[in-house]
Amino acid sequence: MPESSSAASVPSTPAAEAAVIYREKLWPNAWIWIIAAGVSGAGILVFAPISAAAGYTAAVVLFAIIAVLLVLSTPTIVVTRKTLTVGRATIERRFVGAVQPFRGGEATAERGTRLNGLAYLCIRGWIDPVVKVEITDPSDPTPYWLTSTRRPDELTAALSRH
Repeated sequence: MPESSSAASVPSTPAAEAAVIYREKLWPNAWIWIIAAGVSGAGILVFAPISAAAGYTAAVVLFAIIAVLLVLSTPTIVVTRKTLTVGRATIERRFVGAVQPFRGGEATAERGTRLNGLAYLCIRGWIDPVVKVEITDPSDPTPYWLTSTRRPDELTAALSRH
């Protein structure tokens, strides 16, 4: 009796549903690292009266602390066939409605004067473009998610595919 390949006829597998369509890590820009180095350099000024070694040690320790905090607080955007994850929040894609990218003045308005107080925000000041993702879940009071992204058109396209 010939073997039947039932796996080949299954259109959707757990691995396929979990396959990442889009991924972006919202790393700090170079100027954020320069500011971190400058702030940590203040440790030299604070501890220099004690000793130069204490000042340099304080600067290194402050920079290490700031770097760890920046890395640990860097959010990720992940789109799979079934879910959208932005930072710590995850939602099923079936509850994702209209998706709109914004740049420049329009992005500033979305983060400011047009912002709904109930929206979920994952915005970083060093990334200008944002994407607005409408939430259609009737039991969720959040009207939309607003997230910073360096690739708004790619994120919009990934969320528009079904």
